[in-house]
Amino acid sequence: MAILDRTRHSEPKTFLFAQSSGTLADELELALRLGQIEIRFQPQFSCANGRLIGAEALARWIHPSYGKISAHELFELAAAAGLAQELSWQVFSLAIRHAGQWPIGLGLSLNVTSRQLLGEGFVARVIAELSSIGLDPHQVTLEITEELLLDDLDLAARQLVALRDHGLRIALDDFGAGFCNFDYLKRLPLDALKLDRSMVQGVATCERDRAVLRAIVTLARVLELDVVAEGIEDAAQRDAVIEEGCTYWQGYLGAKPLTRAALMTVLEA
Repeated sequence: MAILDRTRHSEPKTFLFAQSSGTLADELELALRLGQIEIRFQPQFSCANGRLIGAEALARWIHPSYGKISAHELFELAAAAGLAQELSWQVFSLAIRHAGQWPIGLGLSLNVTSRQLLGEGFVARVIAELSSIGLDPHQVTLEITEELLLDDLDLAARQLVALRDHGLRIALDDFGAGFCNFDYLKRLPLDALKLDRSMVQGVATCERDRAVLRAIVTLARVLELDVVAEGIEDAAQRDAVIEEGCTYWQGYLGAKPLTRAALMTVLEA
């Protein structure tokens, strides 16, 4: 499953990708065979007590010429090269293996691609892989985007119900961006709304932005959904989302995406 982030990438790098996509596709295929795709984990914190409660898994590829290739760039390249499925499952498998070494109860968040969610055998494979390493499904949150749901909402809903029946949590990612179709809130078995970072950027300085956040949190409470504020970069933003009733937060204020070893050091501190 695609584990994505929104790290900004420079236009020159993107231009170079466009000029050498064929070569990069071959190199990515080799990197997958050699296990060179890495995972970073961005910690998530409780708004109630400040404790670290989980982490989101993000993919990285350290290319010998281009350097760090973010998940956004990586999955765009994989999709164009027909390697998205292979990449997604490799990242999923690696992330849950790492999470299997975490303290009991610490959550792992993973993004899901449309092709995976709607694919035959998806639910069975997810459960089988979790079972193979002894990771409790209740520790895992699968994040879906509104764009993913455009392909087949009915099938997506059935798949999500099956996953939730096995104990996994479901979060609607990037909430507040795009169409914001409230029909999804009625039809999908959700546990959380993960706010798009654009929804929290101005909450400490703009009363209108804060009022919108307050309205979303109020709606989420009525629907018994958690609210995750993503992209928190300073203490003022963090304090605002806490005051307005968000459940969890993540962002550079808490930590940049960490290696597995660095995350374990934080957990053991």
